[in-house]
Amino acid sequence: MGNSKRALRRGETVLDDALAFTTATLKSVVPNLGSPLKKQVERALVQPLHLGIPRIEARIFIDTYEEEEEERNETLIKFAKLDYNLLQMLHKEELHQVSRWWKELGLISKLPYARDFWALAVHHEPQYSRARATLAKSVAIASVLDDTYDAYGTIEELEVFTKAIHRWDYGEISGLPEYMRPLYKAILELYNPYEDELAKEGRSYASYYAIEGLKELAKGYFEEAKWFLEGNLPPFEEYLKLGQITSTYDYLVPSSFLGMGSVRKEDFEWLTEKPKILVSTLVIGRLLDDIGSYEFETKRGQLAIGIESYMKDNGVTKEEVTAKFMELCTNAWIDNNEEMLRPSCYKSRDLLMHILNLNRVTYVAYKGKEDGYTQPEKVLKPHIVGMLVDAFDI
Repeated sequence: MGNSKRALRRGETVLDDALAFTTATLKSVVPNLGSPLKKQVERALVQPLHLGIPRIEARIFIDTYEEEEEERNETLIKFAKLDYNLLQMLHKEELHQVSRWWKELGLISKLPYARDFWALAVHHEPQYSRARATLAKSVAIASVLDDTYDAYGTIEELEVFTKAIHRWDYGEISGLPEYMRPLYKAILELYNPYEDELAKEGRSYASYYAIEGLKELAKGYFEEAKWFLEGNLPPFEEYLKLGQITSTYDYLVPSSFLGMGSVRKEDFEWLTEKPKILVSTLVIGRLLDDIGSYEFETKRGQLAIGIESYMKDNGVTKEEVTAKFMELCTNAWIDNNEEMLRPSCYKSRDLLMHILNLNRVTYVAYKGKEDGYTQPEKVLKPHIVGMLVDAFDI
């Protein structure tokens, strides 16, 4: 529905035509429909199911199904609500643990509650509790790291900090500016709590891949900081190559996989080869972020490098850049879908689904040219309340 061409594959002209026909037809009949069917059609037109976050869509479907007067199954509704509420209780306990970890770190930066939304959107199932914790903490660290490179450090300080992260050594702490030391210590200790569990699972190698991803992210942030602080506007292709790293997903995916006991060394190695499904995820994450954050960044007097570099290279308007970025995202979604439809022997569907869910959370967070990460109260708050606060009455 809507712009869900991203659910299609290349060469699917019949599905293209079907999409156009059904979208136009449903828009025309909406005024004449009764509830709850009207609600379902209206939502499908603005939020394609394929691009939606499973946990959010489940809650909305339960609410809608409950409005069915003739065909609803009361036992089914009760079990669905119980399942939702029980899992929500687990998620609340996990949120408490991550919040306590953050307070104990004592970092000054405000912890964005959007981090929990990312973690729940990618892994909502009960067996992925550890994966949610590692992902939520990794998102938090990446957020503070971004702020440090974006707003606080000088080029000289950031260069020392980047080298220290690359060396990954407690001995580097004394050489850092005072305000950077707590963050550096938190980074070094991020994966320590999981070492014993990983060793018992025969997966001690897992933290290496997350750490390497974090080192690359810091290096990418440093290069972007030099562009900002020196006022340089790189060619767009150079920006996009680096921007795929600073989308953070190249770091968050291995961090997420670290918490999944089923992920083996060959799966991490597969990630390092930059498979198409990962690259498409990095592109979507980068470009939708650029579109959504453009207004916020320009109002703060920052250089919106992605959009402005494309404008400069191609002599086009901001609106034309936005259209081009959306086209690139559509192509990336098609790449993503083609990978998901490959034979199951290619890769575990569980692994692929978690990468797909990262794309879904990006779509929801930045839908309508909004920046749901930086300003979650405008975009994500209703979803977060529904996922973590409001339980169903039974």
